[in-house]
Amino acid sequence: MILLSCVIAVDAQEWHPDVLGNGYMMRYVDQGRGVRSTIVRKTASEADGYGVLYIHGFNDYFFQKEMGDMFVSHHYDFYAVDLRRYGRSLQSGERPFDIRNIKDYFPDIDSAIVTMKNAGIDKITLIGHSTGGLIASYYMSKTRNKAIDALILNSPFLDWNLGKMEKLIPLVSFWGELFPKTNIKQGKSQAYSESLLKNAHGEWDYDTVWKLKQSPDVTAGWVHAITSAQRALRGGKARIDVPVLLMYSSKSVGGDKWTPEHNRGDGVLDVSDIKKYGRQLGPDVTSIKVVGGMHDLVLSSPGVRYPLYDYIFEWMRLNVRR
Repeated sequence: MILLSCVIAVDAQEWHPDVLGNGYMMRYVDQGRGVRSTIVRKTASEADGYGVLYIHGFNDYFFQKEMGDMFVSHHYDFYAVDLRRYGRSLQSGERPFDIRNIKDYFPDIDSAIVTMKNAGIDKITLIGHSTGGLIASYYMSKTRNKAIDALILNSPFLDWNLGKMEKLIPLVSFWGELFPKTNIKQGKSQAYSESLLKNAHGEWDYDTVWKLKQSPDVTAGWVHAITSAQRALRGGKARIDVPVLLMYSSKSVGGDKWTPEHNRGDGVLDVSDIKKYGRQLGPDVTSIKVVGGMHDLVLSSPGVRYPLYDYIFEWMRLNVRR
C-alpha cells in the first residue's frame, strides 16, 4: 500500500528548477496528513540504468552540489531526498526535523525509489550521511528492498556521543515514548558549522535556515525514535544483505570552540562507535578509516575528499551488479 500510494503521489508532481541550479531539478511529494518530502535530481548523459539516492543527516538537507556532480560525471544519475520537515520539504507550522518513528521516513525513500525506477534506473546505490546513515541502514534492515544494490554510509549515527550524559539516554528514550513532545536541550556549539561555512573556516555555502549554525533542541520523542533504531541494528539484528561501504574519520574532535582540528576530524560522532556498530550491519561490510576526514566526509579538504571519491567509485564498480 505504501509503494502504491507513492506511485500515485509521485506521478502527480512536476519537476521544477532547484535552488542549486546547474541542471538540478526538484519535485515535492505529498505524503499525506499535511507532510511532504522533496526529490532532487541531476541526470547523467550515459548512466545506463545506474543511479544513487542520497539521504541527508539531522539539521541538514541536500546542498552538496559537488558530490552530485561527481556522481553524474561518473555516469550515475544522482537523486537526493529532503525528508519530511527538513530543508525544501519544511512547511510553515512544522517543527523542523521532528519524528516519532524512523519508519515514518520510509515513504519518503520509497517515493524517490519509485521515481528512479520509473526513469529506467534499475541499479540503485543508497547513500546516507550521519542520521541519514542510520535511517538508510534501518530502512534496508526492515524492508529488504530488492531495488537497492548497495549501501554507502558516510559517518552514520549508530550511537550517541554525549560523554557522561549518555547514561541518561535510556531514561530520556523511555520518557519520550510516554511524553514525546518534551523539549530536550542541545548544546550551543557552532564549531562544526564554522568548520564548514565559507564565511568562517570552511569551503561551503548553504542555507543556514535549513541547516542551522547551532544544533537545535529536539524532543524526547525524537530521542526515542533514534535510540530504538540504533538498538535494532546491533548484535547481528540488522542482517543487511547488500554490500555495505562504511566510512568514518580517523579521529573524533571535541570541544565547543572551533579549532583547526575540527577541519581534520569528526566533530559530531565517536568514530570508534561508528566502526564498532557499523561492522555489525551485515555479512559484507567494507570499512574504511579516512585520515583527515570531517564528519561529513565529502566536505573534507580537497586532499581528503578527492581520493575518497576515487575509492568510492572503484568500490561501486566492484560491488554494484552489472
